[in-house]
Amino acid sequence: MQKFLFTNSTAFGVSKSLFREIGLAIQNAGSISVALAILVFLMAVCPQWTVAQETESPQSAKDQTADSHAPSYAGVQFVQPSSRDSATPPVTITLQDAIERARHFNAQFLAVETEAKISHEDRMQARNAMLPSVNASTQYLNTEGNGKTPSGRFVTNDGVHVYRAWGVFHQDLSPSTYLATNLHRADAAEAVASAKAEIARRGLTVTVTKLYYALVVAQRKLATSQQTLDQGKHFYDIAQETERLGQAAHSDVIKAEIQYSQQQQAFEEARLALQNARLDLAVLLFPNFTDNFTVVDDLNSSPALPSFEEVQSMSGKGNPEMRAAIESERQAHNEVLAAKAAFLPTLSVDLDYGIEANDFALRSVAKAFPVDGPLPNLGYFLTASFSVPVWDWGTLRSKLHQTKYKEEQAHAELSQVQREMLSNLYSFYNEAAVAREAVERARHTSELAAESLRLTNLRYQGGESTALEAVDAQNTFIIARGFYDDAEARYRLALANLQTLTGRF
Repeated sequence: MQKFLFTNSTAFGVSKSLFREIGLAIQNAGSISVALAILVFLMAVCPQWTVAQETESPQSAKDQTADSHAPSYAGVQFVQPSSRDSATPPVTITLQDAIERARHFNAQFLAVETEAKISHEDRMQARNAMLPSVNASTQYLNTEGNGKTPSGRFVTNDGVHVYRAWGVFHQDLSPSTYLATNLHRADAAEAVASAKAEIARRGLTVTVTKLYYALVVAQRKLATSQQTLDQGKHFYDIAQETERLGQAAHSDVIKAEIQYSQQQQAFEEARLALQNARLDLAVLLFPNFTDNFTVVDDLNSSPALPSFEEVQSMSGKGNPEMRAAIESERQAHNEVLAAKAAFLPTLSVDLDYGIEANDFALRSVAKAFPVDGPLPNLGYFLTASFSVPVWDWGTLRSKLHQTKYKEEQAHAELSQVQREMLSNLYSFYNEAAVAREAVERARHTSELAAESLRLTNLRYQGGESTALEAVDAQNTFIIARGFYDDAEARYRLALANLQTLTGRF
């Protein structure tokens, strides 16, 4: 819900002329009770109105009566987000600060970075899977006895009480191990995830840059709108004064009034655009929603555009999309190698070292051979397994076909990324070059429009130009200044898009 505040000479209020009209209505009512009823009704319906103290002008009573029909300005008071501490001064944020804040709080970007971290851990696990594993195992086996044999009721045991304390050394000697296909595949997957994180980082930079300079431009346009609103009020006052002196037609006053009314509406639209731009940027920058911040207007300090040769060289070295496509193809190739390795035999070795005896000791009497006396318990045994795939109904071959299809698709995607990169490189660079030239032209045009407005106002005051020319000069100034602000923001956004291919320069 929007609230409307009506105050002073620049706001809608109940003017003196309006009260005079109310007084005449009360007198015509012919009854004090009717007059009181009218006043009570006005106070009930319009409690938010305040009487505005109008500034007296050095005009006659006739001129003041004519001024009662002058347009008044309604200032809309926008609803602002509540702040936990309204006394806290606003935070000043530069573009780089905004980018860093967005990287900390944007959920989509954090999700991509999390994927990169997970891929790094997958690579660590793939590397460790190639290394031998060592485990320690301690067991106690208690078997129910039968009263006659030392081994009890289970012939597989050496006694009723069996203690095991083993250190187990395990190593797989499969083709995937000595070819390191799983490790290479995990390396490529980590590189892909890292490249995608860089793509997301640069894309977020473009988004923040767009919203940041949209707010800067909105601030500039609001200032321009305020300036033209003041000029429109001044022009309207001049038109009234010249009409009073008989030096201008009433049509000039009408034209000035229309222009002033349109500038009032444009001012409110500029304020609304500023509020929306501030809210859009605040969503990315703060964990707790607030608009208690200001941005630095650095549009006039835009970096220079490098030559195309420099941009092409930087793109070849630092393009994350190309790197992601190359690593995706490498990952697919390693998956093919892993599928081929599944056709080869696999050798695994387990070495157990420790004790398995009827007593938890290095030497003890075996219950099955008590006559032999104490025997050593500590020792080892080795298990080697050799596995050869013989028949699986074509499952391994089907998996190999799948990986080959993926490799072909990755190669096609790499070729397309290369073509798109070249296309985007030319497109983004040309856009930046055109935007840079547009900034220079728009700056010059804005300066000319400001000077034209100043001279036209002077000529109108001297009676040498018409109201139509003055209004046209005001509109030309507004349009030229808006084009200049938009051109600067466009150039900064074009640079941000170009840097998605090249990195910062």
